[in-house]
Amino acid sequence: MLATQLATLVGGAPAGVPESLDLVAGFDACLVSGFGRLGDDGGAALAALAAGVAGTPLGERAAEAAAKLAAGSVSDDQLTVLAAARSALLGAVHDGLLDRADGALSRTRAEWADGGAAPEAPRNLLEGCRSWLRELAITGWRGVDHDLVSSSAQVLEAMLAEPRLRRLAVLIDGLAAELRGSAPIATMDELPERRWADLWSRAMLLCQAGGWPAGAAATVSGRFLPLGVDVVEHATAVQLQVHGLLEVRGESAPRLVRTSLAAAKVDTIVGPAIWPLFDAHPVLIAALTERRSIEFTDATLLASGDLLWADERAAAGAEADPFVTARLHLAGATAPAVPPLDRHPVRLGEPVLVENYAVDGDELVLDGHRLTLALDRLPALGPLTPELVTGSTACLGLLRWDDGQWALQPLAIVATVKRKPVAMHVGDWASGPTDPKVAKAVKAAGDTVAVLRERAGRLLRK
Repeated sequence: MLATQLATLVGGAPAGVPESLDLVAGFDACLVSGFGRLGDDGGAALAALAAGVAGTPLGERAAEAAAKLAAGSVSDDQLTVLAAARSALLGAVHDGLLDRADGALSRTRAEWADGGAAPEAPRNLLEGCRSWLRELAITGWRGVDHDLVSSSAQVLEAMLAEPRLRRLAVLIDGLAAELRGSAPIATMDELPERRWADLWSRAMLLCQAGGWPAGAAATVSGRFLPLGVDVVEHATAVQLQVHGLLEVRGESAPRLVRTSLAAAKVDTIVGPAIWPLFDAHPVLIAALTERRSIEFTDATLLASGDLLWADERAAAGAEADPFVTARLHLAGATAPAVPPLDRHPVRLGEPVLVENYAVDGDELVLDGHRLTLALDRLPALGPLTPELVTGSTACLGLLRWDDGQWALQPLAIVATVKRKPVAMHVGDWASGPTDPKVAKAVKAAGDTVAVLRERAGRLLRK
């Protein structure tokens, strides 16, 4: 990223973004107290949300739903319409921010290709899920107790057993777990209002019969050049999302894509101990630790830019320095389209390369222009630390929008260590820590994954 590009990016939010977020915040406040006791302020907030989408096909239905909810009538249809209105406003914010980023980076983006409707799921399970979400909305976050959270268990168990509802089931499971872990919510000083409202709204939309249109899928072969790995970790799950460039055979311009692996875990598996969860995928591990390309043959690429990982279709390629890849090919790469339901500011994560900057506190400074470094997003399973990042001069990272401003999440850096420039990547420890102190600590703690696997195997043999 050049100084002129950064100046364009941080030159103020697109028109309408603050106002749209205010309308969303008003709706989210209604979910805190509950739709069962809206009051005048709550009714005004719903009316304002409906007015925000008045010029869209949702306008008339949103106004009607807001009026009925303010009058005390709560139904699944009304809640769904307002959840859609909220998502539409956040989608518009997402589009404005993404257009700003694409314009600043001169990045070309593909058009969304619809692949037809997703398979329809059992309606009784969808209705059961909507019923639980309706009770949450009526009660409000402050009124949620263990009984209300536990009432999701029966329908959740049935959804987890239905492959067509796996995405919705995992979402509901996560929301229920967060609510259960936060109880008693009534005594909490602050609530994650935006996050819980995001999860609730997305679940309401996923509960609609008929499913959402699936993106088109293509079979591709070519060379994948990793740029960096983003790690998303929770107490019981972890996902590796490797961003990179795919050179498809027969195409002149590379594509920006990502390939992912996920694994279940327990909360005692943290830091570098997470990597053994993925040791059954040696090609990907080698690509991260040895900085190699990956040759894909007849792999599935979705319209969203997700390259579905399959070990039998991936082979280790030649060495490929991510910083060299970014310097030579990132500017001319085609970015993927965004699925309709994923249009949300929190989803933004655009790969960029920034070089020759200074660091002031937690801000990157390039020719007087500033960009916040998302140091809180650094995972504990790799060598990157806030101290190393703030001492760096080059950074490969994901451009994100957080708390009303752009921020850069580092995936790899170049920093001076013992007077020499050294490149460090989040995935450098995929085959084990290279830092002697960390390696010693990991060894002293024992191989948690191996112990748990052995115990699980022993139980299965009994």
